[in-house]
Amino acid sequence: MIATKRRAFISLLGGAAAWPLVARAQRQERVRRIGVLMGEADDPDTKARLAGLREGFERLGWSDGRNFRIDTRFAPAGTQAEGLAKELVALQPDVMLGQGTPATRMLRQASSVLPIVFVNVADPISAGFVSTLARPGGNLTGLMLFETSIAGKWIAMLKEMAPHITRAALVLNPKTVPYYEVYLRAGEAAASSLGIELIFAPIENAAADIERSIESFARVPNGGLVIGPDTTNTVHRNQIIALAARHHLPAIYSNRVFVVGGGLMSYSTDRVDQFRQAATYVDRILRGAKPADLPVQAPTKYETTLNMKTAKALGLTVPDKLLVAADEVIE
Repeated sequence: MIATKRRAFISLLGGAAAWPLVARAQRQERVRRIGVLMGEADDPDTKARLAGLREGFERLGWSDGRNFRIDTRFAPAGTQAEGLAKELVALQPDVMLGQGTPATRMLRQASSVLPIVFVNVADPISAGFVSTLARPGGNLTGLMLFETSIAGKWIAMLKEMAPHITRAALVLNPKTVPYYEVYLRAGEAAASSLGIELIFAPIENAAADIERSIESFARVPNGGLVIGPDTTNTVHRNQIIALAARHHLPAIYSNRVFVVGGGLMSYSTDRVDQFRQAATYVDRILRGAKPADLPVQAPTKYETTLNMKTAKALGLTVPDKLLVAADEVIE
């Protein structure tokens, strides 16, 4: 009986000694903060990307609210991005994440010290974010949205889908895509070989400006649209899709969401998956890596999405080659 009580007393002492260690370990696990600057708050695509980011963190062992927290600010088409970037910097996050070129530029201007991971940026070198893809060299690194040569692929696919076209308009906002000439040059090389005149159709944020630009292009027959990667295009996608339908213009888009919304076809990367992958870069920085030493990741997979209903409405027969290669066909 005495031995039993003695063993119980020792066990109690051992447990009591362990309690402070457990409590201390819990206290030491601080919450790491990630500041995110991205697009429109109510956009289903934005919500899907944020969900992808959280999923990426959870796969790496992070638990929202326990050891990490995301502070998000939304700046559709770059509106108020400068002030929102400063807000995030004032929170002193461990890492910041910017979606697209305008948001990333504002984060970079707001801080040259805090680590920044960018995602969905088409050309980080032309944008001035990194010195080289292999050795970024500053406080930024991340994932490229496209190789800029993709513009040639868009032109080729548009011609394959609509062989009658002799003109194509590259639709971009030069304010949000200041390096648009990179796409224009790559597209012109492909267009020339296909007997297509490539025209730059600049737009701005106003809906009236978008309508004026596309309607002006549509006055000459046998045209098609190349809707480039641009936050302005994404925000105004319903209007652009409607204008393409109204003027009977075949169009290829740089984002699947346009095709889901009624656009003809897209050739693009999986933007939600890029956010999952971005969590890996943030994780490495939180564990001590420096952005300057993390190579910018180029896309390795592209996806083709086709809308058969839209093709029929435009009087187009989808070539078997495109149909077989499609990753998603919307009936």
